[in-house]
Amino acid sequence: MRQNLAVLLLCLVFGIVLPASAQPNRRQAALDSLTAELQAVLGQGHTNGFGVAIVNARGVLYQRGFGFADVQARRPYDSHTVQPIASVSKTLIGFALLKAQELGLLRLDDPINQYLPFPVVNPHFPDAPITLRHLATHTSGIRDNDFYLSKNYYLRPNQDLTGLPLALEGEQTFVPADSAVSLPVFLQRVLTPGGKWYQPKGYLARRPGELYEYSNVGASLAAYVVELVSKQPFPDFTARYLTRPLRMRDSGWRFADVAASRHARLYLLPAVPLPYYECATYPDGGFRASVADLGKYLRELIRGYQGQGSILGPASYRELFRPQLAAGNFEDRNERNPYSESYNVGITMGFGYTGYIGHTGGDPGVVALMFFDPESGVGRLLLLNTSYSDRAGEVAMYSIWRTLEKYQNRIAR
Repeated sequence: MRQNLAVLLLCLVFGIVLPASAQPNRRQAALDSLTAELQAVLGQGHTNGFGVAIVNARGVLYQRGFGFADVQARRPYDSHTVQPIASVSKTLIGFALLKAQELGLLRLDDPINQYLPFPVVNPHFPDAPITLRHLATHTSGIRDNDFYLSKNYYLRPNQDLTGLPLALEGEQTFVPADSAVSLPVFLQRVLTPGGKWYQPKGYLARRPGELYEYSNVGASLAAYVVELVSKQPFPDFTARYLTRPLRMRDSGWRFADVAASRHARLYLLPAVPLPYYECATYPDGGFRASVADLGKYLRELIRGYQGQGSILGPASYRELFRPQLAAGNFEDRNERNPYSESYNVGITMGFGYTGYIGHTGGDPGVVALMFFDPESGVGRLLLLNTSYSDRAGEVAMYSIWRTLEKYQNRIAR
């Protein structure tokens, strides 16, 4: 770097023009600076490990892991480390719905009870059908009730809970592996009046399609419909039509889909490892991927927005990215946080008030962000394997995200 600077100064003094091949590599210098700044954030000690990527329609511009995937084993977090991506998973539900529509298996405006083996009805509006579009845009009126946090998250077998609070923040509880239920059983128990975990407050007193209310249960119900109409498990459907075509080899919904040696350990705090867990409503947040694989997925999103996608047809991509709601669909619209997806929504695809398109995610031991700028065609993603529980941790997370933003156009040139 010093040698390049000296050469530049001599050329300026004597009026010498360097050939392009001899000019300092500004892009590499930007990449080196980006890495150094991210390494400095890691050094603050708020997270054990994280992975990042910057992507455009041509491919991955930058991807790297930092810190440890497993602190005790001293296993580095690299670009192929796999971890859950929390609610960023919901964007795959949108893909699945639109692919199923392309295959003639369903239509977004179909009533869901046309397909379900048990009726799902808002008790406040029993004659108003809930459609798949309502589920995909969080306007179905279905809410996450108390049992979403207390019965949904279950442990993998033989997990050690030593030193872990039984209930996490928000009264979230891990249930034993032998108490786990399947997706359809969970949905029936929380959504039907005779269900074991049904609560009237699980439905808004608003007509379906009227009000935006973010719903994990509603999103998972949409995935279950895809499973029913395709006559195959939802993970198999998404593998066939999304992850395999994109060559996402380190991704899947099940632990068994990815090599155990690639899984990151998750941490409630930097010093508190979490047990391995899964969710009954896995489509709303249980997808597991590396930043290398998510970079391929984000590239496809950008290409799809630009009319060059390979997974869905042009009409489906237009629907995926079309803002579906108006101001009247919101009671408390997020107009301040540029990294929230709750300003508007496509088909499970979020829009920030800045125009960025993507999604965020958070679960015990997981923070995930994935957005792209439709104007520049550049996107970025971030996965952390450590929850943050204080303001300092939040500041560190946003520092990583803003650092990626600072450099993304420099390295895209």
